[in-house]
Amino acid sequence: MVAVPDKIIELKDITRTYKRGSEDLQVLKGISLTIEKGEFVAIIGPSGSGKSTLMNTIGLLDVPSSGSYLLDGVATEKMSDNNLADFRNQKIGFIFQQFNLLPKLTALENVELPMIYKGIPKKERRERALDMLDYLGMKSRAHHKPSELSGGQQQRVAISRALAISPSLILADEPTGALDSKTGIEVLELIIELNNKGNTIVLITHDQHIADHAKRVVTIRDGEIVRDIINRERPEKVLPQHQEVSVG
Repeated sequence: MVAVPDKIIELKDITRTYKRGSEDLQVLKGISLTIEKGEFVAIIGPSGSGKSTLMNTIGLLDVPSSGSYLLDGVATEKMSDNNLADFRNQKIGFIFQQFNLLPKLTALENVELPMIYKGIPKKERRERALDMLDYLGMKSRAHHKPSELSGGQQQRVAISRALAISPSLILADEPTGALDSKTGIEVLELIIELNNKGNTIVLITHDQHIADHAKRVVTIRDGEIVRDIINRERPEKVLPQHQEVSVG
């Protein structure tokens, strides 16, 4: 008997409508999407396509107007705001374009923060935060504040923070968007490595070059999924955007 992979995300007929004056603006139009544990999925679309709203729905930062959403087998669409926040903190590690590090806290304290919300004891969270920073090559910068770190170093701290809670899902929103091309390549390589080690990654991007490195690419346009493919031509390593692989 062939084992059936576990599903981490199950979206069914998701809509999201906003009020704009006297009119209703439907941003998501019946989205259905299933993502299995261990996948690396890029969700790509132009500005205004609905990908940010879809990301907020997947990340439990927004609730759908209709439809159902199971995250790790748990129905979320009728949860209270407090329950959503608790569940989000247990299940999802976020990597944002602008890092979202608190400027007055050190790298170590920033990594510890979601573990505080999760109720992890001080000694354990300090050890886990140091382990994550060490894993990302940032242990020597543990006591530096974000202003003392480069963009790439800040993103490594943010990734350490995302991993520290041992999330079921890592949700990355344009994670290389605020970085120079060299550092962006390093961060994308790191995300690929995390997936190779079994982490489930959903990456939101408008950049086809970034999406090409995912194992599966979902294209959204005008609030609907218009393409969902297994990416069998993904490059073996991350190349600069202007560089192409020569054949023959």
